[in-house]
Amino acid sequence: MSSLKGKVAIVTGSSKGIGAEIAKELAKKGAKIVVNYASDKEGALKVVKQLEALDSEVLCVQADISVIKDVKRLFDDSLSHFGKIDILVNNAGVMDNAKIEDVTDDMFDKQMNVNVKGVFYTLREASTKLADHGSIINLSSTVTRTIFPTYGIYSASKIAIEQMSKVFAKEIGARGINVNCVLPGPTETELFLKGKSEAFIEELASKNAFKRLGNPIDIAQVVAFLATDEAKWISGQNIGANGGMA
Repeated sequence: MSSLKGKVAIVTGSSKGIGAEIAKELAKKGAKIVVNYASDKEGALKVVKQLEALDSEVLCVQADISVIKDVKRLFDDSLSHFGKIDILVNNAGVMDNAKIEDVTDDMFDKQMNVNVKGVFYTLREASTKLADHGSIINLSSTVTRTIFPTYGIYSASKIAIEQMSKVFAKEIGARGINVNCVLPGPTETELFLKGKSEAFIEELASKNAFKRLGNPIDIAQVVAFLATDEAKWISGQNIGANGGMA
């Protein structure tokens, strides 16, 4: 895989889980990293130390991607500090599962605001602030390829990301920027494990070809590849990273 030396990457929601692993994987390839977090400052600072141990240049920015002024500040601070932005990874997201009859307005709004508006806001900023020949990788979910009760609103929010990514890939491609979605399957993170029984987790793990949960590194390596020059001819695609689950 080619080096990302000299490239600057914003990774939203990178204080833990898949986002933290993506930040580390990009740093290992030589990228300078903007660690973004909404509220977990302690986790973000821990990731910063891990990245610095990899000899990566790091900027840490608190920003709620569902708030437009925060998104503008995230991009402007990144440009001010590093002088450019080459890679945008939209990893930040929330999940609040319930049967549709039990979903409150607040549950619906939170998922749409972060998962859909948040990606929209970052893509709109990237349209003028991402460097030519850059890369955008948005994280969706394998739930868009399956039917799981209680995932109705979450999966709807992720489908929206996939369609925005396809359209934006066509709109911005003339600048040499590729845009793709990565769809993780069940992955061993705090977000995934929260509120699930051991039996349900084992059932989900059994549905892929390898009979295990994914690890954050499984997703991070796919994202890191899509940020390289070798992946430039891949754009507008929804790429499953789920061990053959769907």
